[in-house]
Amino acid sequence: MMVDQNGNSSTIHVNVQYYEEAEVHNFSESLCSPSELSEPSTYAPKKARNYQIELAQPAINGKNTIICAPTGSGKTFVALMICDHHLQNLPKEQKGKIVFLATQIPVYEQQRKVFTQHFERTRYKVAGISGETAGAVPSASVIEGNDIIVMTPQILVNSLKDGTIPSLAIFTLIIFDECHNTTGNHPYNVLMTNYLNLKFDLAAKQLPQIVGLTASVGVGGANTRAETIEYICTLCACLDIQVISTVRENIEELETVVYKPQKFVKQVGKRPKNRFMDIISVLMSETEALARKIYPIDALSHIKSRSFGTQCYEQWLVDTQKKCRMLQMPDKEEESRICRSLFIYTEHLRKYNDALIINEDARTHDALLYLTEFFNDIRSGGFDEIDQQLTANFEAKQQELREASEDLLNENPKLQELAFILNEEYRFSPDTRTLLFVKTRALVAALKKWIDENPALSYLKPETLMGRSKRNEHTGMTLSNQKDVLDAFKTNGDSKILITTAVADEGIDIAQCNLVLLYEYSGNVTKMIQVRGRGRAKDSKCILVTSKSEVVENERNNIYREEMMNKAIEQLQQWDEEQFAREIDKLQSKAKTMRDSMKREKKQKLLEGNRKLLCGKCRAYACNTDDIRVIEESHHTVIDAHFKERFLTKPHKKPSRYDHFEKKCKLYCRESKCQHDWGITVKYKEFNDLPVIKIESFVVNDITTGKLSVFRKWKDVDFAMKEFDISEMN
Repeated sequence: MMVDQNGNSSTIHVNVQYYEEAEVHNFSESLCSPSELSEPSTYAPKKARNYQIELAQPAINGKNTIICAPTGSGKTFVALMICDHHLQNLPKEQKGKIVFLATQIPVYEQQRKVFTQHFERTRYKVAGISGETAGAVPSASVIEGNDIIVMTPQILVNSLKDGTIPSLAIFTLIIFDECHNTTGNHPYNVLMTNYLNLKFDLAAKQLPQIVGLTASVGVGGANTRAETIEYICTLCACLDIQVISTVRENIEELETVVYKPQKFVKQVGKRPKNRFMDIISVLMSETEALARKIYPIDALSHIKSRSFGTQCYEQWLVDTQKKCRMLQMPDKEEESRICRSLFIYTEHLRKYNDALIINEDARTHDALLYLTEFFNDIRSGGFDEIDQQLTANFEAKQQELREASEDLLNENPKLQELAFILNEEYRFSPDTRTLLFVKTRALVAALKKWIDENPALSYLKPETLMGRSKRNEHTGMTLSNQKDVLDAFKTNGDSKILITTAVADEGIDIAQCNLVLLYEYSGNVTKMIQVRGRGRAKDSKCILVTSKSEVVENERNNIYREEMMNKAIEQLQQWDEEQFAREIDKLQSKAKTMRDSMKREKKQKLLEGNRKLLCGKCRAYACNTDDIRVIEESHHTVIDAHFKERFLTKPHKKPSRYDHFEKKCKLYCRESKCQHDWGITVKYKEFNDLPVIKIESFVVNDITTGKLSVFRKWKDVDFAMKEFDISEMN
């Protein structure tokens, strides 16, 4: 007999071969038939580890459950156990339908493969849907024709919004991988808001069971255990959870299976001299001075204290650009000239700031290359008098910058420390497999180039892994690229090190990885636990390399927060079921009241009347808001037939498919001295060159009052828009 955390008992007698997350085995053939199970709560694989049975038990007993267990403990196996039991034990008149949700494309692909292999010899059908495949077969057909669907959450959100599927009630079980993401505007939270609306709807007869998987529920902004308990309860309320399942009875067994990597912090100094930074700082000061001749830019932003080469300076630029776009003057021609000029100056300052950030973490050579490519690119765009002047200023300093990049005394101490760590690890253990985490795509490219060009490190044959960029389609990797890289690295290909951004810090399973390097890569306690857990092999190490004392302090605080989180979970598990349920109901009711209030406020804020969209750079007229149509809840097109006369297009460097869209071209402002990026053209259904615009590229002009507004996201706009209707296009 097994007893779960709520005192429910069940009998264990099903024979299944043992399986771990790190290795996939075909063991479905030994599943028992439904007739062999005597009651709904009698399931567990004979050769599953005891701690895995303990983790699964509350969900096996039908409870909405968060399963919180360390990375590498086999949570995917636990999910498979739950799915097997769920499908085999539903009432005869009810057909089971399970959806397994994964937030990252590489994790989706990994889990789709695991579920497919597990169920391939059973009567249960498995399929997958992601943004890369959604356009090939209608989502409704895939969902209807299969018992288990592995998918990315945004696809399910879109399917609900466009009516492809009528309700989440068509599912009997929903599993949220990395369920700690169920906060804010994340697709997980959007789905659970839909679920909770059904729950509060008295007409809803049946809801799917909810299971969440995570290595860390997190603490949010909590500083005390009481605040942590409140945060965890809020997460549970969002997921409608009844039980938090952790390993409590079989800790010793868990510790023999899961290897917690040793954590080290290497704090290093900065360059003894930084001639490159000195020169770029002079160029930035000169650029700011030129901008001040046009307009007093220092008065625009609320951010007053800023330093070159920092995130704070980036925030100042974002705020200043926003205010520049909202400037209004009696002379509209002068207004357009000033706005366009300030846009150019701030864009150049942004690139200089980016280069300083690259210089901080990589070679000066890489930072100089970044700037050189930028100045080469702007020559092919709207290269006006200001661009010419700023380019001439840069070129006047180019020789000095080149000399600084070749100065041996200018070498980055962090790179020296990274080279030392890698050489030491591979000298003592040539079979080491390394994941190197960095913050940006630019740094991924820079570090790969550094290793490739370093004779002492080139034997590592680095590969790179990045997600797809939402803001710049020229950067990032497609799903196919990601799959090829991961498959090669997992199967002991030539590469010994994988340089990656955050795309790999959750859920990616590389069993052979025994060295995790965090290169100025830090975050909250959840990220710390997730990234640390990428080291799956025995005797793994996790090493943070940083020159910043605040990063070291953050890591110390995360260790404290992890302990606080674990104690908070223990305290919650001591609550009786009724007490926990009352707290969840209270939080859900409070959240619904707030949602309803926000919905009413937003509806009231949607202003009536037509407005204009003006180019955010030159103020050229683009379209009226009355002509904007919303496609599938998140894409925005313009139906005005004359709109095409106001933009020009260039072939997309990386055409690709996503959802039901196929990227065709980039879309730019037609003004010769502007050519501001407005969005893309796509193929959508029978429409070959449909413009899809991004609101951040425009200024909204109220025709009646003359007021200007800017919005970073479509969800923030204060004007109403109609849904896309094919009949309007005829």
